[in-house]
Amino acid sequence: MKKTLLYLILGLLIVFECLRVYLIMPLPGSQKINSIDLAYFLGSNKHIIRLVGYLLLINPIIYIFKNGLKKHIILFIIFGIIYTLIFYVFTFKMEAEKMFYQPTVVRFAHISNNTIPTNKLIIGVDINGSTKAYPIQLIGYHHQVRDTINNKPIMVTYCTVCRTGRVYSPVVNGIIETFRLVGMDHFNAMFEDATTKSWWRQSNGECIAGPLKGYKLTEIKSEQVTLNVWVRSHPNTMVLQPDEKFKEQFKEMDNYDKGNPKSALTKRDTASWKDKSWVIGIDKGSFVKAYDWNQIVKKRIIQDSMPHLTLLILLENDSTSFHTYSRKLNNETLYFSKIGELIKDLNTGSLWNYEGVCFEGKLKGTVLENVASYQEYLHSWEFFHPKTVRYSK
Repeated sequence: MKKTLLYLILGLLIVFECLRVYLIMPLPGSQKINSIDLAYFLGSNKHIIRLVGYLLLINPIIYIFKNGLKKHIILFIIFGIIYTLIFYVFTFKMEAEKMFYQPTVVRFAHISNNTIPTNKLIIGVDINGSTKAYPIQLIGYHHQVRDTINNKPIMVTYCTVCRTGRVYSPVVNGIIETFRLVGMDHFNAMFEDATTKSWWRQSNGECIAGPLKGYKLTEIKSEQVTLNVWVRSHPNTMVLQPDEKFKEQFKEMDNYDKGNPKSALTKRDTASWKDKSWVIGIDKGSFVKAYDWNQIVKKRIIQDSMPHLTLLILLENDSTSFHTYSRKLNNETLYFSKIGELIKDLNTGSLWNYEGVCFEGKLKGTVLENVASYQEYLHSWEFFHPKTVRYSK
C-alpha cells in the first residue's frame, strides 16, 4: 500500500506541474478549453499543493529505505529525477514571466533623436497634449510597459497572439497596482496583480479569476498607426527606445508588423474571415462589428451605419495606418469620397485630412469625432465579442 502511494503521489505531482502551466500557455489544445477556474486554483495554491504532496511522500520514502527495497528505491530515484526535471522546466523555463521580461530601462527619445524606423507600427497615447509612441516591436515582446504621461500612470499592453494593443490605467481601488504576465486565456495575454493575485485579461482589462473577479481596468484612449503617421499630428512626441538587453528578441519581432513572423501563433492568414485574418473591430456596447482588413485595403474608405453610429474608416497610403470616425456632424450625416489623396465630403464639397480635420471648404476647422477601434485577429475579436456582426458590403 505504501509503495503504491509513493508512485501515486509522485505521479500526481508530475501531472500537477505540467497541468498548471499547460492550461495557461499556448500549447496544443490548451487554449480552446474553458479551464480558467481550474488553472487559477492550481496556480494560486501551488505552494500548498506541493507541500501536501511532499509531506505525504515522507512515510512511503521512509518505509522503502527502512526495509531495503532496492527495486523501489531505484524507481523512486528515477521518478524523483523526472519530477525534478519537470519542475525545473515548467517553473523556470515555461512560465510566461520567465519567457517574456519587462524592460530593465524605460528610455524615451524625442522624435528628432529617435532610433526606431518611422515605418514601424506604434501604439500612440495623447494625454492632454503630452504624447508618447510605443513601438509594437518592443511592447509585443515585453507584453506590458509601465509609464507616466502628464503625471498619469499608464500600462501599455500588447498581445502578439491576438494582435491586441490596449492602454489601461493601473489604478485599482484607488491604488496604483503592479502586474506580472502570468499566462494566457484563449490565446490572450493574462496578467496577475501583486496585491490580490487576481488574473486579468489583456484584451478588455477584465478580471476573470480571483478576489477582484468582475472588476475592469479603465481603458485609456490610444491609436495604432505607423510612427510616421503619428508624428504628422504629434510632431513633438517622445518615442520608446529599445532596451539593448533584449536586442535579439526585438530582432525576432522585426516582421511582426506586416504579419510575417516565423511563429505560426502570430503569423497572419492573408485570406478573409479566417481565424488569423486581420479585422478592425468596433464595440459600441449594444452593437459590435468587424471589418475585414482585405476589404479595407481594397476600398481604402468604408462608410457604414450601425445603431447610434454612422462610421467612416480611412486607410492611409501606407496600407497600414487606419482611422475611424463618426460621420455625424451637427446632427447631419456626412458622405465622403476618396479621390487620390483627396478626401471630400459630398454634402459641402469640403476637403478633409486623415486626422479627421477639414482644412478647406465650408466646414474648414471642423473635426470629426474619433471612434475607438482595434486591429486584431478575427479569432480574438469574435471570441471576446461573441455577438459580433461581420461587415459584408
